[in-house]
Amino acid sequence: MITVVGIRFKPNGKIYYFSPEELTLSPGDKVVVNTARGEELGTVVLGPREVEESEIVAPLKPVERKAEELDVYNHEANALEAKRALQICAERAVFHGLEMNIIDAEFTLDRKKLLLYFTAEGRIDFRQLVRDLAAEYRTRIELRQVGVRDEAKIVGGLGSCGRPVCCKMHLDEFCPVHIKMAKDQNISLNPTKISGLCGRLMCCLTYEYENYAQLIDYLPNIGEIVETPNGSGPVTSLQIIKELVMVRLPGPQGDFVLEEFNIKDIAKTGRYDRSFAKKGMDETIE
Repeated sequence: MITVVGIRFKPNGKIYYFSPEELTLSPGDKVVVNTARGEELGTVVLGPREVEESEIVAPLKPVERKAEELDVYNHEANALEAKRALQICAERAVFHGLEMNIIDAEFTLDRKKLLLYFTAEGRIDFRQLVRDLAAEYRTRIELRQVGVRDEAKIVGGLGSCGRPVCCKMHLDEFCPVHIKMAKDQNISLNPTKISGLCGRLMCCLTYEYENYAQLIDYLPNIGEIVETPNGSGPVTSLQIIKELVMVRLPGPQGDFVLEEFNIKDIAKTGRYDRSFAKKGMDETIE
């Protein structure tokens, strides 16, 4: 077991483990650490705790020191200067005719590196842009191309629900999202309804999927013949979370009626009406 503290560098950003060494740290403390990018100011979000070595990305770096007032001041000053650098970089990119979208900029705490994040459809030759920025800031310039999901997390915006996008508000990392998640939850497969601002499947499709997956295992399929207190018939639709099943039953005058039952009130017969199942599934997808 190894003693670590969890440190975050951006609001709702990923949590990284560092060794507290001899320092007494608690959540909320500002600290200075050396990362692969350089010297950075972070916030302790997880107090000292022991974790398995398998959870650590070696080598585990130490916390250099608790942040002083000058460190916090420099961090805030760097953030203001980064906004100016973002504007300058965007202007120079247009000047050089580069088809790229500069979305974020940040300095390391010691100002030894300026990092710029951008999106582009293909490869970009930004060597002249780097020369211009290096001449302006007299520091190392690093441009990083990011994907559309990362862009949405950095830029933010409002989702189709009317609230700020989850990746900006509370998700510290992205989870895999599959179209099967939408299918199993009976969500319309219209791309405009299940895609986020990034154009990818919405992250919120994963929130209730585990519950749906568990319930689907013991609910009947669309078109399956089930026995109900009022007779047997094929399943026409499901309300998975409520565990309700709509069944088509023979009516009193030779017609058909639709009745809703709780899954506890019906039992599967093992028979399966394939023709109706295909029709029912097509209706569900539409």
